[in-house]
Formats: sequence, C-alpha cells, structure tokens
Amino acid sequence: MAKRISLHEFQAGLAKRLAEAKDNRASALLAVQAGNRNWLLDLTEAGEILSVPPLAAVPLTHHWFRGLASVRGNLFSVIDFAAFHGDLPIAPAGHARLLLIGAKHNLNCALLVTRALGLRAIEDFEPLNSAADTEQPWIGEQVKDARGTPWTRLKVADLLNHTRFLDAAQS
Repeated sequence: MAKRISLHEFQAGLAKRLAEAKDNRASALLAVQAGNRNWLLDLTEAGEILSVPPLAAVPLTHHWFRGLASVRGNLFSVIDFAAFHGDLPIAPAGHARLLLIGAKHNLNCALLVTRALGLRAIEDFEPLNSAADTEQPWIGEQVKDARGTPWTRLKVADLLNHTRFLDAAQS
C-alpha cells in the first residue's frame, strides 16, 4: 500500500526539491549540436526544447531564417543555427529540435539545432586557449570535455542583440 503523507508534507517536500533544482540550474549547461559544432549554454538562458513543429516560410529573408513556428499559440522566429554559421542547413525532422532561447529577454526566438545532447556540469570541461571573435561576440569560451571533444559556449544575450542576428531580411 502506498505511504500516505499530508498535503503540508507534500508541499514542503516539493518546495525543497524546487529550491535544490534552482541551485543546480546555475551550475548546469545545456548541450546541443548545430551542424558539426557542439554548443553549451547556461541552463538559465535556455528555454524549452521541442520537436520541430510545422514552419511557415517567410519570403525575402536570409536562408538561415527558417520561418515562424506556432508554439502554444505564440509565434516564434526560427533560426537555423548551423546555416547561420555558414554550415549546411538542418533538416527539421528526426533528431532536430527547436530550442526556445528568447523568453528571458522578451523575444520569441528559437534556434533550430541538429539535436539536443542533454545536461552537462561546468566541472566536466576545461578551457582551451582561444581568442575572442569580435565579429561574432556570441561565441564564448572554447572548452573541451574529458574525451577531448571541443565545445563552444554560447552567449545568448550577445546573439540576441547582434545586428546580423536581428536583421533576417535579405538585402
């Protein structure tokens, strides 16, 4: 027979687990792959990860602007993150996912990524010597994991505020 607990005990336990999750969230990274590149972003900057819904094409935009997606009745602009960096476009099927990244910054924006790779701990990576890219300030620290796989930290706020990212219209 299942153990019975009071509503008060249940709520106290739930509040404790939520507080612990918030503390762990600050030290966790979300790992995604876009094209052939592995990216890490702070979990506090990440929103939902969704299967790719149907996309509505938007004419006269750059090839990396894949269109608009309706997520629970809200429109999100969808950027093919691999194509944005000059790689081949991502097919919006199979393991491909939409990563909603703009909610914290009041932007309905999603990145189309090849696949979501799960959560990683900051301690699992060691920095590589690399120079900052002034042309692409959203490209953060270069790191590698225990297997020597290179990863790039994504600075979401810098990406969302960059003029190239914000100007999806073709010239």
